[in-house]
Amino acid sequence: MSRILGIDPGSQKTGIGIIDMQGNRLQYIYHTVIRTDSKARFEARLFTLFRETKQLIRTYQPSVVAMEDVFVSKNIASALKLGQARGSLIAACAEAELEIFPYAPTEVKQAIVGTGRAEKSQVQYMVKMLLGKKEVLQEDAADALAVSICHAHHTPMHRTTRIRP
Repeated sequence: MSRILGIDPGSQKTGIGIIDMQGNRLQYIYHTVIRTDSKARFEARLFTLFRETKQLIRTYQPSVVAMEDVFVSKNIASALKLGQARGSLIAACAEAELEIFPYAPTEVKQAIVGTGRAEKSQVQYMVKMLLGKKEVLQEDAADALAVSICHAHHTPMHRTTRIRP
């Protein structure tokens, strides 16, 4: 059995999704959104992401991490902040000696919906169906669970891009 921690990074809202994978069977474990205080200093927000992720790792003991990769946008300042948030999350995972597998947003959508250009609502719906959830999942948490499922559908032996602690 493998417990996968999926992370959809953000400096204000970071989605967290945890699933267990046993063979080809997926089981939902937990999801949440780590929210930071948008009025707080940016360094404090990064520390919140680090601290909360460390606590989730201690509580749920994942065996591997799947994280959505940073995409390049037209707003360079936003992309840099997202990269720094992702760095805080990576540091928390590295401290726990967890191997991190990055996935591009289009790769996640392709694995979940069947097309890399899927809408967020399509991802939410498919995650709900794949994990047998009845309630509507919050967008960021659904995205994090989608990253977990994407990793479950990929064989780690075939991945060449890894971030090692």
